[in-house]
Amino acid sequence: MPREIAVLGAFIPALVPLFIGGAALTWLVDRLLASLGLYRVVWHPALFRASLLACVCGLLGLAVYR
Repeated sequence: MPREIAVLGAFIPALVPLFIGGAALTWLVDRLLASLGLYRVVWHPALFRASLLACVCGLLGLAVYR
């Protein structure tokens, strides 16, 4: 994957679309986990959501740049 992508004549880092996709995927996983009731046993739901976003975006970045 190229390091930069041209969008309307401007170059953006390739990680930006990966982050947007990771945020959408994290939102879907978050809704699934909330419907299963996982957040009743999680100590700090906001911290769990932030770490889930970091893990998903990190995995996407590793999958693309490996």
